[in-house]
Amino acid sequence: MNIFDSSIETYLSHIHFGPFVTKSIEVVADLYSFKGLILVPILLWIWFQPHPRLAWRRQIVLATFASGLVALFVGRLLTHVLPFRVRPIYNPELHLQFATTSTHDAALTNWSSFPSDHAMLWMAIATGIFIVWRGIGALAIIYTLLVVCLPRAYLGFHYPTDLLVGAAVGVVITVLMTRDAIRVRYSVPLLRWIERCPAPAATLGFILCVELVTQFDELRKVAGGLLKHL
Repeated sequence: MNIFDSSIETYLSHIHFGPFVTKSIEVVADLYSFKGLILVPILLWIWFQPHPRLAWRRQIVLATFASGLVALFVGRLLTHVLPFRVRPIYNPELHLQFATTSTHDAALTNWSSFPSDHAMLWMAIATGIFIVWRGIGALAIIYTLLVVCLPRAYLGFHYPTDLLVGAAVGVVITVLMTRDAIRVRYSVPLLRWIERCPAPAATLGFILCVELVTQFDELRKVAGGLLKHL
């Protein structure tokens, strides 16, 4: 472990709050309500809010959703192709005692720490919000750093570099996906289809929002269960 990760994780592991605060931090880190259920509705607000540049804003919203999907895919892909990195809380060589009591999650034990898919996905979404709505977008970025990323470092689920690299990749993905030369190729035809077929578009949009908020966890569990039986 590099000195940057070591110094920060050592410092965080020595910060122990009371049981109520620690449990609250665990809940914030675990529940979808404090991640996607905060950021995704902001995109829906932007979509429906009247504005002189409504068509452009809706293109950016579509591009942001697309960026989130790409970020989620890239994050999961990198955890499989890059060298496995044990999460701080499961690394006995660190000799650190983290505040969390959630130390027996088999999924996390077998899931590489680098990079953080949480940071990648939600920073990608926050960046898209920032492109459309600077003030709220800045708050969305700060929220992602403090509420989504920081608790995962504090609880020992990720090293700081896991989160920083994941966040950086998420930002780059959204910046690329929202560039005019790339965005218009898929968002303009998709927006036309949405205007032409609002009923199926709204239905699929709702399903997409639900799955993005939950980071496709249930679908992944179903797919994993099927693969084990095949």
